[in-house]
Amino acid sequence: MEREILVNCSSEETRVAILEDGRLAELLVERRSAGKIVGNIYKGRVENVLPGISSAFVNIGLEKNAYLYVTDVIASKREHNIDQMLKRNEEILVQVAKEAIGTKGVKVSMNLALPGRFLVYMPFSPHLGISKNVTERPERDRLRTILEGLRPAQGGYIVRTEAEGADERELRREVKYLTRLWENIRRRADTAPSPSLLHRDLGLVFQTARDLFNESTKIFLLDSKSEHRDLKEFVELLSPELSSCVQHYEGKTPILSAFGVEAQLEHIRDSRVNLPSGGYIVVQEAEGLCAIDVNTGKFTGRQSQEETVTTTNLEASAEVARQLRLRNIGGIIVIDFIDMKRAKNRQRVTEALSEAVKYDRAKIKILPITRLGLVEMTRERKRESLLALLGEVCPECGGRGRVLSRESLFIKVKKEILDLTHGRAGDSIKLQLHPTVAEFFREHQERLERAVRHRLILDSDPTLPWEDYRILIT
Repeated sequence: MEREILVNCSSEETRVAILEDGRLAELLVERRSAGKIVGNIYKGRVENVLPGISSAFVNIGLEKNAYLYVTDVIASKREHNIDQMLKRNEEILVQVAKEAIGTKGVKVSMNLALPGRFLVYMPFSPHLGISKNVTERPERDRLRTILEGLRPAQGGYIVRTEAEGADERELRREVKYLTRLWENIRRRADTAPSPSLLHRDLGLVFQTARDLFNESTKIFLLDSKSEHRDLKEFVELLSPELSSCVQHYEGKTPILSAFGVEAQLEHIRDSRVNLPSGGYIVVQEAEGLCAIDVNTGKFTGRQSQEETVTTTNLEASAEVARQLRLRNIGGIIVIDFIDMKRAKNRQRVTEALSEAVKYDRAKIKILPITRLGLVEMTRERKRESLLALLGEVCPECGGRGRVLSRESLFIKVKKEILDLTHGRAGDSIKLQLHPTVAEFFREHQERLERAVRHRLILDSDPTLPWEDYRILIT
């Protein structure tokens, strides 16, 4: 897989597009107005401890108190009940694990983690773990041996996938950097009031370089001179062998348009996504649940219905994995694949889905496919979805996705006029309607006048929402 990373910087936002084999795989957006807080470390004050939901709420200086669940309390405090671990007004160090999503405040953890390129340092855990993506036993043993010799007096490490092949000098340098960073945070915590910010995580561009920039990256292209200069210095310290891939984009065409990303983003909010053979999937996203339906569409296949269905489902598996990552959809996901009679084909589809999500950095759990073709899965959600970031609730339908039909509005208005006039005949009535709705009423004006026994004067008002209207009885 060949990766390209494109960065578009403006005064309002920074957008990072990640292309894999020439196709948009992920879009990351950081807005100046909102500010990124995941990974930030705060000194907070416990405001409430609620044993009934095994949780506490911590004031970290944001508009809403942060949510701390019992399992996110550090191991040294681990008891059976959260009210035995924490007390009201107690000062604690917490790290933001999830941004505020919908009506929920930010989620925090006392299990602090400081990520580097090769390692994640955990000051309050003695654990030494190695990424499951490092599969070769000799390499795992080599890394473990090196880290055992570099283990600090406090805490432990998780070895990231990027550490595969790294030598002892590189790992020693990162251990030194991360332990020094923790000492600085700890010293600030000793004197800082609560609530206060102790450590701000890297910005989006630098975080992308730390987490995704490796030998498989063909180019890291930025359209900002200042960001390019700063990133070049950062990469020369982090991985000097990759610094030549960091380049400044000087073209006149906007960077994301030049690489075809803007054209792909035009369809990011579409519920229907077409598949190569003619089938399609429909993505319906709610706050905590996403339902995805798979359809054969115009694809009829050449052999049998089972072959047609299986081919569509296999293509859908790859596209579902891409859309979940691209749209950053998290929580519970239910995929309604087309029914397959053979267990062997159902297994093929499940395996294809598992293979397709392996490049996704979010934690994913996939349950076996049912006889009805349903797959339940969960995807880790640390920030709001791209749809929630780019859009807002429709003022016309209020987020329902549908508005009353013109025929339904016609019947509703007729009933309301009859209620207002008690069914008695009279003079003219003026109706003010949305222009499209008014056109429908004009087509059926005679029918409505006979029903309400009044002459109607229809008036189009483009300022009125679709479902709103005014009845003026003279």
